Amino acid sequence: MESSLTIVIITITLALLFDFLNGFHDAANSIAAMVSTRVLKPHWAVVWAAFFNFVAFLFFGVHVATTISTGLVDPSIITTQLILATLLGAIFWNLITWYYGLPSSSSHALIGGLLGASIAHAGFHPLKWIGISKVLAAIVISPLLGMVMGMILMVITSRLFFYSTPQKVQGWFRRLQFLSSAFISLGHGSNDAQKTMGIIAILLYSSHMIGNQFYIPFWVVVLCNFVIALGTCFGGWRIVRTMGMKITKLKPVSGFCSDTASALTLALATSLGIPVSTTHTVTGAITGVGSVNGFSAVRWGVAKNIVWAWILTIPASGCVAAIAWYIIQFLTSDVTVAFYTNLYIDV
Repeated sequence: MESSLTIVIITITLALLFDFLNGFHDAANSIAAMVSTRVLKPHWAVVWAAFFNFVAFLFFGVHVATTISTGLVDPSIITTQLILATLLGAIFWNLITWYYGLPSSSSHALIGGLLGASIAHAGFHPLKWIGISKVLAAIVISPLLGMVMGMILMVITSRLFFYSTPQKVQGWFRRLQFLSSAFISLGHGSNDAQKTMGIIAILLYSSHMIGNQFYIPFWVVVLCNFVIALGTCFGGWRIVRTMGMKITKLKPVSGFCSDTASALTLALATSLGIPVSTTHTVTGAITGVGSVNGFSAVRWGVAKNIVWAWILTIPASGCVAAIAWYIIQFLTSDVTVAFYTNLYIDV
């Protein structure tokens, strides 16, 4: 019993590490526009975003967490070792993409890890294809919706303030960026923190630590929002540069429009319980506002590299998670444990 409890504690710690890296990796989603338009200095921008990441649980339910827990894989096949392998796959991919400055999806890395470990453990039978199809559809729909909404908001804003002086417009939208950044931080904190909530909750449920009926404990909700906010405070500056400066040149007006478009898309997805990628949505919105100024205003070569990272995220993290599951199974098998136990006794 003690050994199983120890493994559960280690796995929860690893889940919180993933949550921290999620905030660290995805800080750019909330602050890239504010930093690149010089509305706030980077260290103040991450504090602003982290605060709204933390309080996000007050505004949204736990629909996304429930989808992650029970909507993708049959909960009856979930084990502690499977969750451990899932997290190893997701963390590995997050670190690789952070190192190369690619704004890939922490959410899809986690989902890919869960699917890869589940297939290694029990084959394709336990997979819930309706839930998986929603996730796959969101990979395409969320950036496109963010792009279209960004373009629409940019066009409307340009029309409304056509006769205003540039100085006044920039001044107004520098202030409005505080609101749009807060809004997108709420969306990020709600949708992304819920993925870790779901993983921890299903781990506790499968370990018979929260009773016979599945639910998301409140302490898990608060803890996951706190940890993702802490990760945001440290900021993934490599990705901030890619999101805020390399895709297109942002100004306060375009920064406000991209943040608002992203936030509206995230709020819609979270209310529907769909675990979308904040990164995909924000990248789509930034591309949308940039393309209003002409096709050449967007650096499509950078965008192409980002799309390739999106395509590879689920299969890559899934493969790593599957390998991790086989290694964990080998290390925890009775034969291996008996071998090292006898070796220790002999020594």
